[in-house]
Amino acid sequence: MNNKSLVVLLWSLMGLSCAKENVLTVSPNNLTEADVAVCDDAFCPEVTVSYVIVSGESSIAETINTKIETFIIKALNLGDPEEEPKAATVAEAITHFIEMYRIHSAEFPDMGAAYFANVSVTETFHAPHLLSFELKNYLFTGGAHGYGSTIFLHVDPLTGAEISSEALFKDLNGFKAFAEKKFREANGIPISENINTTGFWFENDTFTLPEYIGITDQHIILRYNQYDIASYAAGPIEVLIPRKEAETYLKIKS
Repeated sequence: MNNKSLVVLLWSLMGLSCAKENVLTVSPNNLTEADVAVCDDAFCPEVTVSYVIVSGESSIAETINTKIETFIIKALNLGDPEEEPKAATVAEAITHFIEMYRIHSAEFPDMGAAYFANVSVTETFHAPHLLSFELKNYLFTGGAHGYGSTIFLHVDPLTGAEISSEALFKDLNGFKAFAEKKFREANGIPISENINTTGFWFENDTFTLPEYIGITDQHIILRYNQYDIASYAAGPIEVLIPRKEAETYLKIKS
């Protein structure tokens, strides 16, 4: 073997070694109001945060974990939404949520029911080229009802960079037309009728994909949160499309 071939072989082996080392694992974690010091000797509203921690190549795992933690911290933030939350960790975010509840309940002693928060991040898809997560939050902070939402996060496990929902598809327009057929079937809207016939709020009477699209081993998830395309009373609108049926439009493979 000549020197040039030996160098190529060594680089190839090093590349394979790095690829093997660049394996990310996803583990569950859970924090509640019982895990923060401000609740040791005083009443606290119920706060549950169930999320995942990514381990593996340190810089990539840290990048992904930061995205997840940022979502949780912002979900629990009761301060000015135009300002960055003061919390730097999930535990601090829980603490600040509870402290804001105590401030509000002191100002309004007849407020009634205690605040409530449930935030979760779960893994929905794991492949060498894509990691996907479902991020949910539901908060009650007084009033007639609480409010929740669900979004999806897609990241490149080789870099930690975020991947947009649109980037999951090689033919987004084709998928949009296909998804509209599925949406109409799921909601009993004939193809000949206006998409808003049954009371939806699609702008300009034109079907649009949700801002965030989820992916699992089995399905593509179209999730419209409350107020996205219908009233609060209608609840979230979700359509599950079998992956096999949408395969021709997908850029991402199993």
